Amino acid sequence: MAHILVIDDERSIRSTLKEILEYEGYQMDEAPDGMTALELASKEKYDVILCDIKMPQMDGIEVLDKLLLMNDTPVVMISGHGNIETAVSAIKIGAYDFIEKPFKADRLVLVADRALEASRLKREVTELRAKSGADSKIIGKSSAINSLRQVIERVAPANSRILITGAQGTGKELVARTIHEASSRSAGPFVVINAATI
Repeated sequence: MAHILVIDDERSIRSTLKEILEYEGYQMDEAPDGMTALELASKEKYDVILCDIKMPQMDGIEVLDKLLLMNDTPVVMISGHGNIETAVSAIKIGAYDFIEKPFKADRLVLVADRALEASRLKREVTELRAKSGADSKIIGKSSAINSLRQVIERVAPANSRILITGAQGTGKELVARTIHEASSRSAGPFVVINAATI
């Protein structure tokens, strides 16, 4: 069951959102202000956060900034008629989307579903990246392995082509992955191509 945090200083808005979201099967927590919301978000992992823009003490943009520093949970801004420009600037800062007040239930559910899907995909990508790099460590302490590590350290920063040769199963792909991770292109994808099939 997806867990959603709603931040809004208006009790009626919070209760309306609670009614809609719980009817759709979501678990919901609510916060009447930014400080309470940040406290809840520091203790609990939410799948989506809905945050009003106009609130006393700490406005929604300030809350958004702090939430984005805490984790990568998608934040959907709730805006009144006069706050559309602010909502657009919130998206530029990093908000996932915005819902205009008064909102329709189907629009709210659609945005929440899309934000949940985006959150799920982001989590999967992070897990896959972690798994893909998990087996890419060269192990061993022999002089041959240490020599290989030194060669990798020398060639990785170079912006040139590198030919890695060896029999099948000797770890050519592992060496290539290690070079890639130590290169200036490490933020980009590492693409494996089976040359024999081309």
